[in-house]
Amino acid sequence: MKRRFRRLTPILYSLALIHLSCSQQQPVDYVDVFIGTSNSRWMLGPYACVPFGMVQLGPDNQGDVWMGGYEYSISNVSAFSHIHAWTMSGLAIMPAAQDLTFTDNPVDAAYRGAGASYHSRIEKHTEKAQPGYYSVNLYDASAKAELTATTRCGFHRYTFEELEDARIMIDLEFPDEYQSVLKDAQITKVNDRTLEGYSTSKTYYGDYTLYFVIELNKPFNSFNGWSAGKGIQKGIERIRDSIDVGAYVTFDTNEGEQILLKTGLSMVDLDGARKNLETELGPLDWDFDAVAMEAKAEWNRLLSKIQVEGGTETDKKKFYTNLYRSYAQKQTWSDVDGRYRDPMERIQQLPVGQVMYGGDAFWNSYWNLNGLWSLITPEVMNNWVNTQLELFDKTGWTNNGPTGLEHTGVMEVTHEVALMVAAYMKGIRNYDQDLFYRALKNTVSTQGARQPLSGLAGMDQLDIYTRLGYVPFDVSRTDRTLNYAFSDYCFAQLAKAFDQQEDYQFHLKRSNNWKNLWHPDFNFITPRDSNGYWIKDFDPLSGYSFSEGNSWQYSWYIPHDIAGLVELLGRDSFNARLEKGFLHAESKGFAAHAFDRSRKTAHEYYINHGNQANMQAAYLFNYSGKPWLTQQYSRRMLDIFYGDTPYHGWDGDEDEGQMGAWYVISAMGLFEMNGGTSADLPVDLTTPLFDKITVSLDTTYYSGKQLIIETRNNSKENVYIQSIHLNGKRLEQPRISFKDLVEGGHLVFDLGPSPKEEN
Repeated sequence: MKRRFRRLTPILYSLALIHLSCSQQQPVDYVDVFIGTSNSRWMLGPYACVPFGMVQLGPDNQGDVWMGGYEYSISNVSAFSHIHAWTMSGLAIMPAAQDLTFTDNPVDAAYRGAGASYHSRIEKHTEKAQPGYYSVNLYDASAKAELTATTRCGFHRYTFEELEDARIMIDLEFPDEYQSVLKDAQITKVNDRTLEGYSTSKTYYGDYTLYFVIELNKPFNSFNGWSAGKGIQKGIERIRDSIDVGAYVTFDTNEGEQILLKTGLSMVDLDGARKNLETELGPLDWDFDAVAMEAKAEWNRLLSKIQVEGGTETDKKKFYTNLYRSYAQKQTWSDVDGRYRDPMERIQQLPVGQVMYGGDAFWNSYWNLNGLWSLITPEVMNNWVNTQLELFDKTGWTNNGPTGLEHTGVMEVTHEVALMVAAYMKGIRNYDQDLFYRALKNTVSTQGARQPLSGLAGMDQLDIYTRLGYVPFDVSRTDRTLNYAFSDYCFAQLAKAFDQQEDYQFHLKRSNNWKNLWHPDFNFITPRDSNGYWIKDFDPLSGYSFSEGNSWQYSWYIPHDIAGLVELLGRDSFNARLEKGFLHAESKGFAAHAFDRSRKTAHEYYINHGNQANMQAAYLFNYSGKPWLTQQYSRRMLDIFYGDTPYHGWDGDEDEGQMGAWYVISAMGLFEMNGGTSADLPVDLTTPLFDKITVSLDTTYYSGKQLIIETRNNSKENVYIQSIHLNGKRLEQPRISFKDLVEGGHLVFDLGPSPKEEN
């Protein structure tokens, strides 16, 4: 009869948990890492990680499918993998006790005739997680699994039953969202407690090699390997192949015995993996609980930069979970010694204290992540700028989506320009400013091209855009024109700040190119061909020639010239169209569900908060004379679009924290339409969610120490602003400068149940 797993918790960990339970609830305690994980991408799961961690260590339970990785509703774990970055994966580890198999088939493989796997059913009620920690009882593996992490290292603790053949499997080719292909891999036995190796994988945007060192707290009995070419090999010293490479070690275990396993990872070389392991986990020896508690403490220090009061417990849960997601899904790709591999796979050395960040695209992150990062962690923004300047210095280009530090050209935009310009405008300037200007000028004025061993850098349709004043739909997507025009605007603002008048005038003029696609009769952004002809049978709800959206949505996508858009449409038509869109969208939960498992298209929708191109919609009313509708719909989106369960977190593509950051910023009553890229740094205001929000400001960058945002008469019914005061002075418009925010002070909103048109 199968024995039920016996829970054993070390005394130190028990005492720590008792202490935490008796103390006042901290921001980290509100985070629910399972929110949204039943409808999420590879990058979002209940993974153990620290802010911007290379390692995001956690459970996978699906095959090579879109939205692969972890699915909450599946009571099974196939393995615990370390890398959950966009288009990247690496190093899966799994304890096992069932009959020996080395396949990693999906969990339903046995029912589809594909054979068994080393995956294990889980006792779902035992699955627990918090920032920096994950645990679950593995039924078939006869073990309790616990995971924690540092920036570049993973730490596993497996508490076994009494077994004569306990195994720990190490797999280097396993299912992930983007179906990475192994090209070469090796695992070597160093001694009876240490393994090391590497895996080289092919992805969408070039190859990468992940190096790893694995240390165990107990000598293993045997080291064994497998590969597609060689099958199972027992009692070996090394396994190397190019297809489905893995290994396993064996132990005899007593009831309740703990096998601890530490992993050090590097994208540079084995020496880097060893140094990362020694530096980050060496000082704590084998104290798993200390590592987990430090990871939690690190998260709490970050989350505590914003303290909220009032609101419901659900509101706080959603707020801090979304704040957590805003820092949990991008990565650090440089080693502790400052080395990294550039997009040409050359090893480079950073100055002391500098790091290299990476992740998915900055596509429209100026509406969410950029604003949040710059307000509470300006050092993060500075690190991003230095990452871009380092890439420019070594490769000649900045990078919109440095996944694994590769050039990608993802979403065919250059929105790193908006991030960098915003950093400069906000006074975040701890970098070489001459290099900064040259880098950005190159991005907006040099013909883009695909890079050796990597992907696209820059604007690859810049020549056509410059010659015609737009990008034709027979050449590429129509929205490229809008994205290029916004990058032009951003650089023009920078040129003005640097007193480069010729650059300023040229790029400011070119930022108006969006008007070349405005159809005078349809009054929509409309695809146009190379000969200047408009597309036939135009349908504003068709997604043809638009990136993950449609003409109706993209016709609002002019973040640098909303006033010009209002003028073209006319205020009444602007409001009538937008109000119609919101009435339709609210009935759909403000989401097109394009990335849900149930739908494939977003084209028939109006407002779609479930993807980045439409996330400014609620704030457009601040520019058309109806700010009370901004207040109404921003609050409705916080309440309806965002959920607090595994099945309802974000009905769309959360995309590495962007939807999470929008929630946090909007719940604070703030939004930046042009992403903070102009000298006046306008911040739109809406109704804050909480009674009081206290923001700790970084005095290294800002003159203020604390920003307090307070509401009076706040309730679920009182969502309309009656008046706004900053340090006792009444504001005449629902807008403020970012400069005023970071000087600190007291921003007070008086609220009521009905719109006040003159607020």
